[in-house]
Amino acid sequence: MNAKDRLDALDVALGNEIREREFYLANEQRTKNPVGKAMFKKIAEEEVEHYQRLTKLHEKWVKNEAWPQTVPLTVKNTDVGNVLADVIRSMDEQPPGDSDDLEAVRTAIAFEQKGAAHYEKLKDMVSDPKEKSFFGLLAQIEHEHYLSLRETEEFFIDPADWYRREEHHSIDGG
Repeated sequence: MNAKDRLDALDVALGNEIREREFYLANEQRTKNPVGKAMFKKIAEEEVEHYQRLTKLHEKWVKNEAWPQTVPLTVKNTDVGNVLADVIRSMDEQPPGDSDDLEAVRTAIAFEQKGAAHYEKLKDMVSDPKEKSFFGLLAQIEHEHYLSLRETEEFFIDPADWYRREEHHSIDGG
């Protein structure tokens, strides 16, 4: 992968991170559902860090056309997977969702799936171990967002089934 390809790929990633963050913030403000509100807010916060790391990387690439030695190549691990369970535990009762919430979550699922695939592609296109590790981490985090959003989708569709599954209730006949 040459320098121009890297810059082009980083430009795409930067644009995606900004659009996704704006989408999450807008839906966090729109929804009345505390589950959706918490999920959208948390992912928006994490997208800011991704954008900041990618911006630093982009700036260094423009100047040096080489993998920078001074850009922190780590991002915080996501804890978005805990958001759904934490919010649900704190609620007295589940407010009704609406079709806008479900549609927003489904749009977000598509964003995260596409983002994970993009970072995986970048990881596969580079040879430097630091680059591979960095893009692999971003792909993993986007995939974790995807999984959490899928779980949120399942909760919105059928909260009772979600509770049954999460609480591992079974009928034992006894």
